[in-house]
Amino acid sequence: MNDLYKEHYLLRAIELAENNAKNGTGGPFAALVVKDDVIIAEAVNTVTPDKDPTAHAEVNAIRIACQKLNTFRLDGCQIYASCEPCPMCLGAIFWAHPDVVFYAATQQQASQSGFDDSFIYEQIALPNDQRKIAFIHKIVAISETPFQQWSSNDQKVTY
Repeated sequence: MNDLYKEHYLLRAIELAENNAKNGTGGPFAALVVKDDVIIAEAVNTVTPDKDPTAHAEVNAIRIACQKLNTFRLDGCQIYASCEPCPMCLGAIFWAHPDVVFYAATQQQASQSGFDDSFIYEQIALPNDQRKIAFIHKIVAISETPFQQWSSNDQKVTY
């Protein structure tokens, strides 16, 4: 996968992240989606201006790229991120199925600037009833109905 790496894309992501941090228009993060050596999407972190905790650069870039490519999968694509993706972005990346992710700064470097995700990894490892935010499973008779509908739908598009 290293043969797909093009430094100028990673430098572009860092430039976008730096501008976003300098302008105060969001966090110091940016990401690109590249396919066939063409930038399909560029995005920055817009959590604060959008008032959306999911508006991380990688998620924003994935959304833009999927819309442009008219698909929910990024097969054949590379993601270039200014920083190692957080747990939420990691999940979005795995669901999007790009071929590879290249990133510059590490999560440890981000932590030094106040972007510490280690508590999320710690929380994920805990049993539901020991997490800082309670996750409570409630048994409801119809809880499986949506999955039964999905399983029996011949028109479904699997992902």
